[in-house]
Formats: sequence, C-alpha cells, structure tokens
Amino acid sequence: MEKLRSLAPGLTVAATVALAVGFISEHYGGPPFLLALLLGMAFNFLSADARVRPGIDLSARTILRVGVALLGIRITVDRIADLGPVPVLLAVCGVAVAIGSGLLLARLAGRSQDEGLLSGGAVGICGASAAMAISAALPRSPQAERLTLLTVIGVTALSTVAMIVYPLLAKTLGLNETASGVLFGATIHDVAQVLGAGLTVSPQAGDVATFVKLVRVACLLPVVIGIGLVYRTRHNAANTQTQPLLPHFLLGFIALVILGSVVQLPAMVVGTVSEISRWCLLVAIAALGVKTSFAELFALGWKPLLLILAETVILLGFVLVGLVFFL
Repeated sequence: MEKLRSLAPGLTVAATVALAVGFISEHYGGPPFLLALLLGMAFNFLSADARVRPGIDLSARTILRVGVALLGIRITVDRIADLGPVPVLLAVCGVAVAIGSGLLLARLAGRSQDEGLLSGGAVGICGASAAMAISAALPRSPQAERLTLLTVIGVTALSTVAMIVYPLLAKTLGLNETASGVLFGATIHDVAQVLGAGLTVSPQAGDVATFVKLVRVACLLPVVIGIGLVYRTRHNAANTQTQPLLPHFLLGFIALVILGSVVQLPAMVVGTVSEISRWCLLVAIAALGVKTSFAELFALGWKPLLLILAETVILLGFVLVGLVFFL
C-alpha cells in the first residue's frame, strides 16, 4: 500500500491528461498522441515535485511497455499471408529502406546512430508506437527521452499531413483501390491515419491499407530484437550493463501474436485489448510529455525533424516505384 500511495499522484496526473486527450480527440478531432504530448508538456512544472515523479516514471516506462506488448493482439500470420507476396515484400522492404536511410542520413548530418534508428524505425514501422518501443530498447539517457518525444511529434504531424495528401496523390496517379491501399499502408506512419486515408478512397482500400500496415507493425518484433542484439554485443564488449535481449514486453508481444494466429479470438476481445493498448500508450506519452519541457526540445534543434521528413520522402518514393513495377 505504501508503494501504491507513492505512485498514485504521478499516475493520476498521467491518466488525467490521457482522459482529457481522449475527450478532446473524440469530440473535436485531432491526433491523440500529439495532443497527449503537448498537453503533458504543459504540466512539466509538476515533474519537479518529488511526490509526482515516481508515478510519472512508472507511466513512462512500465505502462508504455504494457501498451506495446498488447499491440500484438492485432497481428496474425493468416491475415498477413492473405495479402499475397508483393504487398508484404514491399512493406517489409520499405521498413528496411526507412531504417537504412535513417542511419545513413543521421551519419551524414553528424547525428547519433541511436537517433537514426529511432527516427527510421518510427517512419518505417508504426510511427509513435514504434518510437516508444525502440526507445525502450535503446540505452537510457535524458537526451534519448527528449529525442523520443521529438520523434513522436514529427511522425505524428507528418502522418496527419499524409492522411490528407496521399489520397490526392493516389487519385492524381490513377491508382486503383488495391494499389491505393498498399500505398497508404506501406507509407503512412500511424495506424489511425492509415485507416483514415484508406476510407477516404473506399472501404476496400481501407481494409488493404490496414492489412499492409499490420505487416509493418509485425516488423517491430525483429527490429527491436535486432537492436537489442547489437547493443548487447557492443556493451558486453565494453563490459557494461545492457538491456536483456528479449524484454518482458517483447515476450508479451510474441505471445499475443502466437495466440491470435492459433486461436480465432472474438472480435470483441481483439477490440478491447487494442483499446487498452491505445490508452496505455496515451498515458505513457502524456507522462513523457510531463517529464520534458519545450526548452529541452528546442535545444535539440531542427535536424531531428528534417531527418524524419527526409526519411518519409524516401519511403514514399520507394513504395511508389515498387507499385509501378509490381502492381
């Protein structure tokens, strides 16, 4: 009870911000992750309070990992296989292109490898959720938290712009419903915006876009494992402590993917768990916002945002070329 009492103030702050964001997003629209960040940062003054800090730290780490683990409920092997080989390969290769371009551009811009992995993974996989998961696998540092927040802001903003612009681009290029769905699912960062863009064209385009997006979400597992393996090897060589190769949240992610692939789960169960995951991520991002000030973000400069924009353009170009040649 004493432990719970010490966590209650911070948990209450993060949950209150998340509930406010849910209300605003539902009634007035707007990207919830971005709203959670900005509203959380408005309460940054609370992070200096020793009573609030423990619960905020728990929200930003443990609740974050629970939310990422629960993402696995939406992925099954059968649903991915139904797409056929071309969209799957295009989505998987797009993830590799985004991460590779992130590492290369970060090096050319004089930025760290961690920043390239974080931004490339967020652009290539699933936006804010991927940024949070990859951040959890990277070495801890105050700058890493600030970069994570800036990455979430960048990919969420660009994802919202893409939801509006990409359907117009698909219409201009004369893409059919299937090709449009593949384009949206393989390029737009966040799941909600993928679905929104797809439904702008047609219900069929929305379904295809969602399935292709799930292929990218499934890539989160091998990417995080790969990052953990690289850093484990590097830190072992330096005789320093590192994260476990398979953190508990990743094991939970794997278990839910296997469960959903073996057992036909009721739609209500999948929907409920997905909603719990969304709320966990909202609470975690709100907590990260409370921990970070605008001044700390501005100190990072504009290069991280330009990096995300460049990766987004490269991914879009790669997928468009793939659509021309293979669909």
